Amino acid sequence: MKRARRTVMRRRGGMSGQRVLKTEAVLVGGVVLALLAWEWPSLRREMRIWRMSGGFRAGHRYP
Repeated sequence: MKRARRTVMRRRGGMSGQRVLKTEAVLVGGVVLALLAWEWPSLRREMRIWRMSGGFRAGHRYP
């Protein structure tokens, strides 16, 4: 027995919801990566200062 094939109706010129979500995820990921690359030197500097001031071991010594 053969199964009846259903024809898939596609909207002309439209995008499916999944495709829109994937595109948005790619754009958001690109923006996050760009911001991380832009801020990386300052983040390294802040981490170095934090470590020199004692990090978690400093407790409440510094306001």
